[in-house]
Parts: sequence; C-alpha cells; structure tokens
Amino acid sequence: MLAMLSTRPGRRRCALAAGAALTLLGAALPKAVSAGDDRSALSRFYDQKVSWTACDALDGAPDDLQCGKVTVPLDYARPEAGTLDLALARYRATGDKRGSVLLNFGGPGGAGVPELAYGGKEFMELTDGYDVVSFDPRGVGRSSPVSCGDTEGEEGLGALDDASALDDPRALMTKLKDAAAACEKNSGPVLPHIGTVDAARDMDVMRQALGDKKLNYLGFSYGTRLGAVYAAQFPGKVGRLVLDGVDTLTEPLAEQGIAGARGQQVALEDFVDWCVKDIACPFGQDARTAREEVVRLVRSLDDDPLPTDFGRDFTGQDLVAALGQGLYSKELWPSLERALAQLVEDGDAGGIMAFAQGGLAFPVRSPGAADPSPSPLVDVEDVPVDNLPAALMAINCADDPDRPTAERIAADLERLRADYDKASPVFGRYRLTEVLLCYGRPRGTGFIRDEVKDLDTPEMLLVGTRGDPATPYRWTVETAERLGDSAVVLDNKGEGHTGYGSSKCVHRKVDDFLLYGSLPSSGSSCGPDQDGG
Repeated sequence: MLAMLSTRPGRRRCALAAGAALTLLGAALPKAVSAGDDRSALSRFYDQKVSWTACDALDGAPDDLQCGKVTVPLDYARPEAGTLDLALARYRATGDKRGSVLLNFGGPGGAGVPELAYGGKEFMELTDGYDVVSFDPRGVGRSSPVSCGDTEGEEGLGALDDASALDDPRALMTKLKDAAAACEKNSGPVLPHIGTVDAARDMDVMRQALGDKKLNYLGFSYGTRLGAVYAAQFPGKVGRLVLDGVDTLTEPLAEQGIAGARGQQVALEDFVDWCVKDIACPFGQDARTAREEVVRLVRSLDDDPLPTDFGRDFTGQDLVAALGQGLYSKELWPSLERALAQLVEDGDAGGIMAFAQGGLAFPVRSPGAADPSPSPLVDVEDVPVDNLPAALMAINCADDPDRPTAERIAADLERLRADYDKASPVFGRYRLTEVLLCYGRPRGTGFIRDEVKDLDTPEMLLVGTRGDPATPYRWTVETAERLGDSAVVLDNKGEGHTGYGSSKCVHRKVDDFLLYGSLPSSGSSCGPDQDGG
C-alpha cells in the first residue's frame, strides 16, 4: 500500500506522487533473518551508541530537538560490503525515562526526522516516559536518498505523464523499462537494499543503539507494515507495539490500488459536498456538477499542462497527487479549497503544488544534481526533489513478489483501466500507473506475504478507522487475524487516515498502552466524538 505522513493532528498525508513501486534492475532479494541468527558479523553495528547533537541542519527546528545517526550495513547478507548512515531525531524524556519509543510516519518514503521536527507536539505526552525518536529510513530523506532523476520528459517518473501513456501497451512497456533504468542510474547502491525487510533490521540496530532491550514502536499506515515485519523477524525483542491505520500484508499491489482509488474517490466526494456549501468553492454550489468539474480539470491539465515558475509544467496527474495529499483530513480542506481556487480562477499552481510535493518539510535539490552516495548523511539541500515518490516505488515493489509479464499486462490492460476508472474517474489512472511501475523488475521478497503471520509476541495494539480512505478497516481485521492472538483491535468509528492525530479517544488509549501497558479489550471502540476518558 502507499502510506502517510505528517504528525500534525489529523494530517497524515499519503505519499502518492508519481507512482508506487519499483525495485532496481538485477537486485537480489533481501535476506529475512530472525534475531536468533548469528550476529557475530554484525557486532560492530550492534555495539554502537547514538551521539546526540543540536539539529543545526534543519532550519526552524525546535531547540529541544536533538539529531543523531546510526550506521547499518548496506547489505545484511554481506555486512563487510559497505555501510549506510541513517538520520535520527529525538525529543528527550521529561519524566522518569523507561526507554525510547520509535515512530514511523508512513509512506513508504516518508522522512521521519522533519516530521518529528515540525509536528512533534502531538507526541509530547509520550515524553513522560520515553525519548520520542524518529528516523529517515534507508533510501529516504538524508539517509542515502534514492532518485529517478529528471521528473519530467522522457526520463524518470515523468515518463508516464503523457495522458496517452496507457493507450499503447508496447510503448508503455518501453517507457516502464526506461523509468526503471533511470531510477537505477540515479539512486546509487542503496536501491537493491531498500525494502521493508532490510528497514526492519535497521530498526533492531537502532533499538540496541538507543539502549533498549525491547522495541517500543508507534507506526502509521505503511509504518504498520514495517512494525509487523519487525515483529516477525525479532519476536523476542518486541516491547509495546502500536499499528495505526493498518496496511495489508497479503493483497497484491493491483488489488491495493483499486481499494486505494475507491477510498480516495469517497474522500473526494465528501470534500466536494463540503466545498459547495461555501460560496468561494471554485467548482460552484452544485455537488454533482462540481464532481464533474474536478474530472474535467484533471483531464484538461493532462491534455494541456500549465507552465509554472518551478522548472516543470503542472499536469493533471500532478493535480491528482495534490488531491490525494489534501483529502486525508478535514483539517486540510480549507487550505485545499483555497489552493484549488487559486488554480482554477487565477491559473496559479503555486498553492496546489505544495500539496503535490507532499508538503516536504525541508528544501530539495533540483533534478540532475550529483548522485547521492551512501554514507555519511546527505545534506538537507541535497535531498532529491523526487525522493518521496522514488522511495515509495522502490519499497512497494521490493515488498511485492508479483511480476506480470508484458503479455499479461497487454492482455489485461483494458480490463484494468476499466476497473480502476470504475473505482475512481479521478484517481484511477494514477493508481494504475503506480502498479504498472513494477513491471519488468525482479520479484520482490515473499517474506511478508508468507512469513508475517501467527506471531509469538507480547500483545500489540492495532487501530483501524472506519472512514479511512487509504487503509480500509477490513485490513485491520484481516491483519489482526493473520498476526494471531497477540493482536488487539481498537475500532475507531471516525473518519480520516489513522486515528491517533484525529481522535482524542484513540490518542489516549494508545498513550495509555505505550506509557503504562494498559490495553483496551480487543474489539473495543472509540466513537467519532469520544474523548479518551
């Protein structure tokens, strides 16, 4: 699945961008190992401690935020073959410290350091007992970021921006291969080792470097996949684990894409219903006509992209990416409405482009800058502009073992387009492109689908939100059944993607579990307006 970012209440943004999925050419599958394996070759990584300093690299970061790094093997199967430095940030415990709680805000491709820096107020209650820590996963942010190079034209992620890209299967296959080659060329040696299996192993190195015997963890959206994989690999190291906005562990990307398109369409219609009640709504005051206007706007920008002052034209698919970011919480809707009005009425894409770029919290370098190298940490200004979608693609494809042939895609393309368009006339093409970007890449690992089940761990808390447009509530139920008796489900009867930032009840129950070990009974619920008492 894709996933989500932003720590601010109710604002976890889905990391969509130009397509979700793709590993590198010729990559070996990551080796899935458990904590019981011989770690003698990894002892130098497990013996390190984090050295914390002021976060001078992040402009405007709070004074009480500290930054650090941890060094991990590039390839766990060959730990002598190179290393990566991973960026960390923390707020120190203010109460009696009992360890650390590690946060992942989703994506895949979301950089945790800036998310914690600029949205950390939401987690301050947890500092009563923990250092609150987040990180940029391998391939993301300052941790050896991957890139696909040019974001428009014939290379990189822009290769499929043409509205007719899905009309010719043979030409499409060529474009997909070219996009894969561009990602490989621009990403460096981290690309073959960027999947969730390796990222979970990195978290165990972090756990030890932070001085914790067990991992206490709060993961959102994609972060729930990461947490579940950690629990399967290191069951004896699981502390208090919370998974909010639970991702699927079994559905193929094609099915995930349809579910995502359908959920986003519902969220779009809810936004339109809200918008038309305002005289300033750029689509008028009739909901049915307004929904048609959104479709027409997307198609017109695909046919005739809007020139901008930012070095590239703004397309209909860029607009779809922006809508996907803005629809995850009602708190963002007023800003989204204003940005759309600016686009429709003034022909100015500046406001909506901030949504389309995922609301990145730090500057990014322009396409064509020098390729990032593994260690040490990349400077903030050198993070590639397309890192979010490039990492999203790489991780999702590395985690998915399905690889249809060119013949199968050609045979199924018309049916797939119809299925995706039926799910959403706005998001359908975008989500289908995400799936197709896995074409021609080596099969991803089967570890997640085959091995992450029937876990022998302490009880963990799974939060599912009934009105979640990105991770359907049924995924919470299915994943809980798959994980086994250790999974405790909290049913959040609210709206939006994930519950911690939008529901006081969910927030309190999660904090009570992480701080005091107090679990709600499985199947208990939080009402849409219920507080945490």
